[in-house]
Amino acid sequence: MKPFSKVILRPLLTEKNAFMKELENRVVFEVARSANKVEIKQAIEEAFKVSVEAVNIVNVRGKVKRLGRNVGKRRDWKKAIVTLKEGESIEFFEGV
Repeated sequence: MKPFSKVILRPLLTEKNAFMKELENRVVFEVARSANKVEIKQAIEEAFKVSVEAVNIVNVRGKVKRLGRNVGKRRDWKKAIVTLKEGESIEFFEGV
């Protein structure tokens, strides 16, 4: 098993994610592209000492951007939407 610091890269704090946290008890993280649902669930439970009910994964493709005649591409990344069990919460997201 990978250490949780290699699986969970950062939390995603947006308005939409804040509403998901309040209404559906879901939190969103950017995770390693090589991580699967089982590794993500174990990493969240180990790092934050909570019970995870479900993990959904979205592969986000980077946008193609241009500046003048130069064309580039942002990096691809993976997003994990983690549903916590009823009554569970992560203190990191409480003040948001």
